[in-house]
Amino acid sequence: MATIYDVAKAAGVSPKTVSRVLNGDAPVNAKTAEAVRAAIDQLAYVPSNAARSMRSQRTGLIGMITGAISLSPGFEAAGLPDIYIVQGAQRVFAEHGLTLLIADTGNQASRIPELTQTFLEHRVEGLIHVAEFHQQIQLPPNPRQTHVVLANCFDNQGTPSVVPDDEGGQFELVKGLIARGHRRIAYLMLPERMIARGLRHSGYRAAHKASGLPVDPALTITGALSDRAHEFDLLWDALDRLLSLPDRPTAICCANDKMAMRVYSILRERGLSVPGDISVVGYDDYRIITEHLHPTLTSIEARLRRHGRALPIGCCGSSPAQPNPTNL
Repeated sequence: MATIYDVAKAAGVSPKTVSRVLNGDAPVNAKTAEAVRAAIDQLAYVPSNAARSMRSQRTGLIGMITGAISLSPGFEAAGLPDIYIVQGAQRVFAEHGLTLLIADTGNQASRIPELTQTFLEHRVEGLIHVAEFHQQIQLPPNPRQTHVVLANCFDNQGTPSVVPDDEGGQFELVKGLIARGHRRIAYLMLPERMIARGLRHSGYRAAHKASGLPVDPALTITGALSDRAHEFDLLWDALDRLLSLPDRPTAICCANDKMAMRVYSILRERGLSVPGDISVVGYDDYRIITEHLHPTLTSIEARLRRHGRALPIGCCGSSPAQPNPTNL
C-alpha cells in the first residue's frame, strides 16, 4: 500500500507539499499540485483518515447503538421503531457529510458498555443510544465527554434525549374517535412495566375529560405482556371481557399496531366485522401493518423518523443539545 512518502518521491516534492495538496490548507502552485495528483492516481494512494483526524480533532464519525437489526429479522414489525429512528438520523447526518456507524446489541443490553467503549476508542464525534421502547436507561462512563443523545429513552443524568409524546398521541387519537361519535371507547394497554402505559392512559382519560365524558374503568384492560414470546397471550381474554359487557364498546384503542392486527383476526373469528360492528385503531402507524390490513388500520403516527432527524442537534457542532427530554 502506497504511503505519502511514496507519493512525494514519485512527484519529486516533499511529504509536506503532498499534505498541503491533500488538505488544501496552504497554497501550492498549479504545476506542483498537478504532479502530486498524478502521482496519487498512479500509485492508487488512499489518504489516512485516522492521521487526518488526529490533526484536526474531527473524524466525521457518529456512533449509534441500537437493537434495530437483531430485532427485525425478516423485516418483522418488532424492530420498526428503531429502524425508523435510524433512517431519520442517517438522512440528516448524510446531509452534514457525516458517517453513521451502527452497532447492534444483539438484543443484549449488557453489550451497551462494550459497544460504547469501542465507539469512544474510534473517536466518534457523537454517540446515539436508541432504545427499543420508551424507557429509562443507565449510561456507562464517558471519560472523553463525547456528545451523547438518547432516542426513545432518557436517564437521570440530564443527558439530551428525544422521547415520544405518548400522552399527547393517545389524547389526539381518542379525541378523534369521540369526534366521530364514539362514546364507549375501550383501551387495550401496554404491559405494566412500560412508561408509555401510564402516559397513554393519562392521554386517554384527558380526552374523555376534555369532551365531558366519564371514564369507565371496565373499558381499560391490559392487552400485552412484557415477554415477547407470549406478548399477546392475554388478548383473547381481554377482548372477551370487553365484548361481554352489557354496554360493550363501539371502538377499541390498541396499544400498538401489532396488537391491532391480532385484534382484527380475533374479532373476525368471533363473527364481527371491522368497522361494521366495532371500530379498531392502533398506535405507531407501522405502514407495513396499517396499509396491508383490510380495511386499512387507522393509527396515530409516533413520529419516529422525526425523532431520528432531531438527533443530530446534539451530535453535530461544538455544543451539546439541551437537557432532556424533548417530546416529539
